[in-house]
Amino acid sequence: MARLRNGSGALSRDLNRASILALIGGRGPIARIGIARELALSPATVTVLTRELLAEGLIREVDQAPSSGGRPAILLGLVADAAQALGVKIAADRLTVVRVNFDGEALAYDERPFDGTAPDAVERLGDALAEIIGPQETTGPTLLGIGLGVAGIVDPKSGGTVESPVLGWRGLPLGSRLQRRLGLPVLVENDVNTLAVAERLYGRGRNLDHFITVTIGRGVGLGIVIGGELYRGARGGAGEFGHVRVTDDGPLCHCGKLGCLEALVCDPALVEEARQTGILGPADGVDDLRKLADDGDVGARAIYTRAGERLGRATAGLVNILSPQLVLISGEGIQAWRHLESAFDAALRRDLFEPLGDIAVEVDPWDDPKWALGAAALVMRATFAAPLYERQPDDAIRARLTVGSRPNTRGAA
Repeated sequence: MARLRNGSGALSRDLNRASILALIGGRGPIARIGIARELALSPATVTVLTRELLAEGLIREVDQAPSSGGRPAILLGLVADAAQALGVKIAADRLTVVRVNFDGEALAYDERPFDGTAPDAVERLGDALAEIIGPQETTGPTLLGIGLGVAGIVDPKSGGTVESPVLGWRGLPLGSRLQRRLGLPVLVENDVNTLAVAERLYGRGRNLDHFITVTIGRGVGLGIVIGGELYRGARGGAGEFGHVRVTDDGPLCHCGKLGCLEALVCDPALVEEARQTGILGPADGVDDLRKLADDGDVGARAIYTRAGERLGRATAGLVNILSPQLVLISGEGIQAWRHLESAFDAALRRDLFEPLGDIAVEVDPWDDPKWALGAAALVMRATFAAPLYERQPDDAIRARLTVGSRPNTRGAA
């Protein structure tokens, strides 16, 4: 969170306004004196800026703090219906969409089939989002923008350009194309990063500064939070955990390399191994493999045991490098966690550097709407983020957060 102390320039004012909104949004109702203390601002500066935010309808007086004598302090909170955002998780076969208010509360969900590998996938995505958004009203909460979570590497500095081997999207300027189509700011992020954002703002990482989210299912992903902030690396490429090479041979990964972790432990890899060994038939899938393991099939359980051991060993390497406070495991693949857990934990503890051996590991229930919620949170966070070295869509989102300013949100088809 940016802190410029009591400056008088326009940049200082904007940074301090963003910091105040972020503090209220993250901590909940807080008194002016608490804001001044937390942000190292003068009470006079806080009074001026919160008066502006109150006048703009972004915050409101919600309660009085308990008093041990003297005048009770007034608590300030966000105005939930001041604005809304849309969050979307893009999977190869479906879209999961959530609409949230300014306070991060989910207002509505939508899930529909989607073929992300189709030649006209982007056009279909734009049509689906236009239908979900519907006609924009001239009164009521402003729709600030759309956050998208997609598997692959996303360069946020180049119009949300996506490299997604899973979907066959190469150098696709997804953000800029959809922004032109919909007439709304569009933020694009790696889908596992959106899950990490949701955990940081609303979930188990809310009070943690350092944690990682490992996802398993159709692929293997990683979201990294360091110092309370999402770590993207250069060009948005941080977190490609599934493409760490763990063996000299092994099956071919969809990235074109041999020996990737993802090609050994993701659901399609486990299904292929089961088919090759005769445990599954040609038409069987991961649900059939999991059921066999649930029913005690020795071969099916052995496949999961090997996968758990490989994942645990690789995760130990992450912990040894990053030293997080918590490891969260999530994704569709956790439906079979009971068959992965023992081997995972044994390999993890065996390969951890001893001083880090007490790292906490928690399994987070698979929940696609949470990923979409994280994508929506990217939009809301843009209103809180300090407007310095930010992305152009962030600036557009902040510009929309003005009471009474409702520009035409429909772009050319």
